[in-house]
Amino acid sequence: MSAPIRLALIGMGKIAHDQHVPAIADEADIVLAATVSRHGGGVDGVPHFTDIAELIASGVAIDAVALCTPPQVRRAIAAQAIAQGWHVFLEKPPGATLAEVAQLQAAADAAGVSLFASWHSRYAPGVEPARAFLADARIDAVTVTWREDIRVWHPGQTWILDAGGFGVFDPGINALSIVTRILPRPFFITDAALDFPANRDAPIAARLAFTDDAGLRIAADFDFLQQGPQSWDIVVETDRGTLTLHDGGARLVLPDGSEPAQAHALHGEYAGLYRRFAEIVQAGTSDVDIAPLRHVADAFLRGRRITVDPFVE
Repeated sequence: MSAPIRLALIGMGKIAHDQHVPAIADEADIVLAATVSRHGGGVDGVPHFTDIAELIASGVAIDAVALCTPPQVRRAIAAQAIAQGWHVFLEKPPGATLAEVAQLQAAADAAGVSLFASWHSRYAPGVEPARAFLADARIDAVTVTWREDIRVWHPGQTWILDAGGFGVFDPGINALSIVTRILPRPFFITDAALDFPANRDAPIAARLAFTDDAGLRIAADFDFLQQGPQSWDIVVETDRGTLTLHDGGARLVLPDGSEPAQAHALHGEYAGLYRRFAEIVQAGTSDVDIAPLRHVADAFLRGRRITVDPFVE
């Protein structure tokens, strides 16, 4: 399509206001045509609706939707959008289950619309240079440390520790989206220990071990109770020295100490997502990579459940 994509933003929480709205405003091929939310506020000058049914009934011209709702309710909304012939952008994680995403992919293919499973951390400036460096390196070990404070990043968002809310895997899946992008071979989980607060249904911390067919050691430490400095680091030991991604991929340090990529966290990530979404809509294709979500599902399948102290915000 040659005209700007008329997009409705659904789920007007913190991430929608802080990241999606500015990125949409900066993308020439997309215009914000409506917002939808039961609780969050809209955007001045843009029609606002309480749910997708109200948006559909309004007759406002829409070509695509971006869904920023909790994952537990996302599939039903996406299915309604696809039935309208609208392209769909899914915030991460793309669904509460693998089967949901597969069903949405089939529905989008049948309707001839684009489906985008977005992984914003893959668009951090250090990720592609890291991928290029590792493409022909011997990789000996990978250590992932992803520790942040749920009270800072998700204040009052009780859904995140409900069943289907992913718990610590909400941020942890960002790390997995980077690792699955930069490593040249697929890998699989061998061990997982998941800490569940006694009063919650999703884990608040996790220790994971992975390997691949060459015996690579990958260790991940996810924690949602980190106080003080936050840690979003990936360290890759290779035959050419140690490569480190800091700040969620915003800063890359190569073995020689050089830093070809350095930016503030989330710098440019959502702009990159919306450029990619415009590309696939214009090309009539979809982009749905479920590898990070599959690793989370495997962690729940393989993981040992450990009950820890109740979480009280």
